[in-house]
Amino acid sequence: MTAEIRSATGAATGAEPDIVTFGCRLNTYESEVIRRHARDAGRRDLVVVNTCAVTAEAERQARQAIRRLRRERPEAEIVVTGCAAQVAPERWAAMAEIDRVLGNDEKMRAEAWHPSADEERVRVADIMGVEETAAHLIEGFEGRARAFLQVQNGCDHRCTFCIIPYGRGPSRSVPIGEIVTQARALVAGGYREVVLTGVDVTSYGPDLPGRPTLGQMIRRLLALVPELPRLRLSSLDPVEIDDDLWRLIAEEPRLMPHLHLSLQAGDDMVLKRMKRRHLRTDAIDLCRRARALRPDIVFGADLIAGFPTETEAMFENTLRAVEECGLTWLHVFPYSERPGTPAARMPAVPKPVRKERAARLRAAGDAAVARFLEGRVGSTTQVLVETEGHGRTEHFAPVRVPGAEAGALVEVRVVGVKDKELVGA
Repeated sequence: MTAEIRSATGAATGAEPDIVTFGCRLNTYESEVIRRHARDAGRRDLVVVNTCAVTAEAERQARQAIRRLRRERPEAEIVVTGCAAQVAPERWAAMAEIDRVLGNDEKMRAEAWHPSADEERVRVADIMGVEETAAHLIEGFEGRARAFLQVQNGCDHRCTFCIIPYGRGPSRSVPIGEIVTQARALVAGGYREVVLTGVDVTSYGPDLPGRPTLGQMIRRLLALVPELPRLRLSSLDPVEIDDDLWRLIAEEPRLMPHLHLSLQAGDDMVLKRMKRRHLRTDAIDLCRRARALRPDIVFGADLIAGFPTETEAMFENTLRAVEECGLTWLHVFPYSERPGTPAARMPAVPKPVRKERAARLRAAGDAAVARFLEGRVGSTTQVLVETEGHGRTEHFAPVRVPGAEAGALVEVRVVGVKDKELVGA
């Protein structure tokens, strides 16, 4: 997961509910559900801040945005929701700028956005009691060429650094039929690429009848929605790729050759102290196997720098893993203490060291991206145009496509690289 502003409507006119979204693709999806509920309830002068709890920096950015929004919109109602609000509602309710606080389950319910619900300033139930995840049919995503489709929520694992299970609750899956229905609606609405999202998508299925795996669900989805041109996956656990998903990686051209791994580290001791379920060799073996099945596949990964007790030698193992796994798209975070997690009680790495190690990882990622982009010059690739003149290839590489309309799928010959983007002709 990332800790950045993913989307925000910017008109600030009060004519439509404004949504400011921090964090992951799942939050982006849920923000569109919130937008529809608020719009249907007739809410106009409303600002919703959908928060992230992955890092302390994500929460700091959200608080900063809330204060700015209150200055800019003194008459608006400001509602705060999302993982940070779910984990510590009392801290957000203490902010004078905030009118209401909603939990992660409540924000997805239409009745929570009805004016009659405004009397209850804080509505945050115990997320651990939530037993299912409903598919919310949405017409599309404002300002986006690709659509996100939620297939799973929650997490049953307890990594020592992570607070997200307490913000999202237990793992639960969306039934395949509902996923197919929404995918068809998105394609009918003009979307040419769908990204399957969740908190721990590789845990999909055990709570459903027949216990389908993620790969079985994807195979059925692609068979039942043949009109869907491109399917992409969000973050995957390195040890939970099932046999059906391996076959799809090898044989299904509509599944994009781009896998993002929830790796976190490349040193076995650090991984054990994180309580991850994989070791260094698991990640290396996964990348080798995937590349053998599909030679053009590209990998991304989440990496944490400066985890408690991490020595320089341990960090060097993670740094070398970038090359040994052949990683390209890196999401790098300096470790951030989350109160209430076991890692927060472990011996800490000094913050300047964390930042320095994160910078070295990012530099390795920048070098990998540069090599990859240069290697694409002279090739022909299919591009999904996201905004006028700019898009993404099957491998998620940014590319300039002069004159192409947003939403189009076009074949492009790559003629160069400029400002960390491919240049197409």
